[in-house]
Amino acid sequence: MSEVKLAAAVRTEFGKGAARKIRRSGNVPAVVYGHGSEPVHITLPTHDTVMALRTPNVLLSLDIEGRNELAIPKAAQRDPLKGFLEHVDLLIVKRGEKVTVEVPVVAEGELAAGGNLLEHVLNTLSVEAEATHLPESVTVSVEGLEAGASVTAADITLPKGVTLVTEADAVVLQVLAAQAEEPAAEAEGDEAAEA
Repeated sequence: MSEVKLAAAVRTEFGKGAARKIRRSGNVPAVVYGHGSEPVHITLPTHDTVMALRTPNVLLSLDIEGRNELAIPKAAQRDPLKGFLEHVDLLIVKRGEKVTVEVPVVAEGELAAGGNLLEHVLNTLSVEAEATHLPESVTVSVEGLEAGASVTAADITLPKGVTLVTEADAVVLQVLAAQAEEPAAEAEGDEAAEA
């Protein structure tokens, strides 16, 4: 996992008007907290922050006016209609510290023939890992799985140094049998032939 460096500035103005002004200037309001320290209200460059947040569980190296802090995203609020970033909550972490995060589950491979469907019961797994070595995702092979098969959290191989927090017997993926569609076109054709 790579670190993304972001320059941050401490902000002293708060409220909706101040937040709008910050966003108009090309920045996004954020707050950094954790390890018993007082929350620090900052601004981050919007474009760089959006690009960094595309990587799940990204490790951010923040330069807060000369002081360096490592942080991971805890929450990001977006405008519900336009989708732009409105605010970011960041959690301070230390090297060597273990943290619990949600990691996306990626399925790869082809199911057994028959038009079966793969259902993602859980899209993410809760795992514990060292803050500077957080996995971006976990991959599960579904190659050749038949209808009725399922993959539990315990079945997933995790990277070295990562432990499962999600219950081991929780179903993550399951294969559903293809539903046979009623032949509507044939039924209409039979009625036309009878008339």
